[in-house]
Amino acid sequence: MEEEASKAVAASYSQWNLIWRRFKKHKAGVVGGYVVILLYLAVFMGEFLAPHGISNRYYKVVHCPPQRIHFFSDEGFHLRPFVYGIKGSLDRKTGIKQYTEDSTQKYPIYLLVRGDEYEFYGLFETDLHLFGTGKENPMFLFGTDRFGRDMLSRIIIGGRISLTIGLLAVTLSLTLGSIFGVISGFYGGTIDNVIQRMIELIFAFPSIPILMALSAVLPPEWPSHLVFMGIVTVLALVGWGGLAREIRGKTLSIRESDFVMAARVCGAKDGRILFRHLLPSMFSHIIVIATLAIPGFILGESTLSFLGLGIKPPMTSWGLLLSDAMNIHSLSLYPWLLIPGFCIIIAVLAFNFLGDGLRDAADPYSSR
Repeated sequence: MEEEASKAVAASYSQWNLIWRRFKKHKAGVVGGYVVILLYLAVFMGEFLAPHGISNRYYKVVHCPPQRIHFFSDEGFHLRPFVYGIKGSLDRKTGIKQYTEDSTQKYPIYLLVRGDEYEFYGLFETDLHLFGTGKENPMFLFGTDRFGRDMLSRIIIGGRISLTIGLLAVTLSLTLGSIFGVISGFYGGTIDNVIQRMIELIFAFPSIPILMALSAVLPPEWPSHLVFMGIVTVLALVGWGGLAREIRGKTLSIRESDFVMAARVCGAKDGRILFRHLLPSMFSHIIVIATLAIPGFILGESTLSFLGLGIKPPMTSWGLLLSDAMNIHSLSLYPWLLIPGFCIIIAVLAFNFLGDGLRDAADPYSSR
């Protein structure tokens, strides 16, 4: 009786309610969703969270290792965390500058501290940052790069570019994939053959070389915002084929459904059936495949920027930051340059976990 009652209650839920109830039981998917939300919140509030401006150069602390946060000193426990000052000395044997903590200088870390000025999305100017040690005493929790720029600040702002490119590229590719996929699956025949051969032609080329070739076509004199949109377009043009095939397969499975036949009987034209009936019925499936596709676009942008064919300064991205760690010599001396790579891994895993959770939740035959 209880089982029948639970089935009756479940039958009263809408499709989205059922998906949400199943998704909440997928622990990895929920964790991935929280991580994705936190990542986008962090990059949205980038300038506020970043302790320094991304272009600020501190020439006295070039390639400075990450500073450690302390709660204890010779004086005992401190409720307010602090960092020690930095002093550098040149190693005469290697010619490399070595940095050590200066325990005579302590800089407390404050919340809502005044620092470098920035313009918040063109709305207003402010110099308020979430945390820091003050403008006169900079701290570098993730170290600095070869120009003395704060890595933490650049990683936060660079994440905005990488994550935004993933969203925009999947939106554009999903638009192309949805249109061609639903048309291919609905009409079949010659139209289906032409579209599928076109997709196979795209798949015939290795993705990385074709991305490099298309990126190299972008004019070098283009400003940063045009390069950004160019990279989005390149990624979408290369990546829409797989999404189109996913949607084509789904269209083939439902094009003879009762609601499609009812629309035909009522005299609905093909365009209305395609875009008012078929596509909306696949919306949950489209969200799933879009979520699973975003990591590929993030990795694509990171690869292009790593190879010098993607985002150009003064903009920055995780891939561009990772290009500083291109050789073994740099990695052995400055291992903190790999931190952007860990950010890419975290973002990709989070999207994959979220996508797996959504896929299982949207599957009506799932046991969850």
